[in-house]
Amino acid sequence: HPAVGSLAEMKMVLVVLLSTLLGTPAMPPHRPACHKRVLQEHSCHSLPESKENLRHIHDGLRDHFWEGKGCEVICYCNLNELLCCP
Repeated sequence: HPAVGSLAEMKMVLVVLLSTLLGTPAMPPHRPACHKRVLQEHSCHSLPESKENLRHIHDGLRDHFWEGKGCEVICYCNLNELLCCP
């Protein structure tokens, strides 16, 4: 029967495809991680935005900043320390 042969071939293709998909990681291996940065001479309330390359996100979100020109890295300021995550 030709149907039996094609069914076996489809199963083999499915097994190969699944093993390939399961072998690849879901997340990129070199994803940047969060980092902490101590503010030497400033606190969260006296942070000069131009010096640290930070922009305040919104008045309703105290101590939250965008780092850099875009919106790819967000930072939270706690006392004298910034926690920044991509």
